[in-house]
Amino acid sequence: MKVGYFLSCEEFGPGELVEQARMAEEAGFEALWISDHYHPWVEAQGNSPFVWSVIGGLSQTTALPVTTAVTCPTMRIHPAVIAQAAATSAVMLGGRFNLGIGTGEALNEHIFGDAWPSADVRLEMLEESVEVMRLLWEGGTKDYEGRHYVVENARIYTLPDEPPPVLISGFGPKAVRLAAEIGDGYVNVGPDAELLELYRSSGGGNKPAHSAFKACYGDDEAECVRTAHRTWPNEGLPGELAQVLPTPRHFEQASQLVTEEMMAEAVPCGPDPEKYRGMLRQFAEAGYDEVYVQQIGPNQKAFFDFFGKEILPEFG
Repeated sequence: MKVGYFLSCEEFGPGELVEQARMAEEAGFEALWISDHYHPWVEAQGNSPFVWSVIGGLSQTTALPVTTAVTCPTMRIHPAVIAQAAATSAVMLGGRFNLGIGTGEALNEHIFGDAWPSADVRLEMLEESVEVMRLLWEGGTKDYEGRHYVVENARIYTLPDEPPPVLISGFGPKAVRLAAEIGDGYVNVGPDAELLELYRSSGGGNKPAHSAFKACYGDDEAECVRTAHRTWPNEGLPGELAQVLPTPRHFEQASQLVTEEMMAEAVPCGPDPEKYRGMLRQFAEAGYDEVYVQQIGPNQKAFFDFFGKEILPEFG
């Protein structure tokens, strides 16, 4: 199982993200995820740099593969524009780019005042967006007229030698089956063996499956729990809340139901290496090919030193 680092555009600015990528490669991480958000989940996270600009910086800093986790190519940005952005990223990264996509969250996609579609409609839009992007990656001038998108006389001139793989996120059965049907890989968050098996049996086969978890390393476990709870309380929210709440303020209101004890259960915290090894083993046992770790809080250098010495040698 490959272990990568998850760059959080919600918590860090562009310069910090580029520096974290450099430290991750130096520590022995094998790949990078990077989130794509217009807003942070809660105000305490405090950032939302434009992911495509950051990816340009990463291309000049690291030799690691980069995957968006995940971009929504349906509402905030038209899929024809995402197709161009992904093509440029693949060129700059020398083919080391994967386009991870999903149906998005109201938090990021409602900013123009559009109605937030139902889950079924969002899946329709996602499927159509993949058609648009792959059509444009063929090269030449293209037209497309679908239910949700129209493309007229569009041509992407700067193309990679091979189109970027499209990995699709899915947290429910319909989304997982769609990912298996049209994607080049699968994205989840958490060591969910049941959904991965559904993906494999629905046509995903041996395509790569990615997943991720958050952590908060530090010498003082109680302080790490407090940091995780203060910065990422939304990790404890259940069900579809992450997809439907529209603003950081609403996430903060809902997150009042999340306790420090709940965060301590969900997020490995503190100095004990076995907590992190145990979490990684859960993903390996579930069958994931790649898992990405995100360090919460400012203690980044110590985290990379710790993981490089204590954790990655077992999983490299």
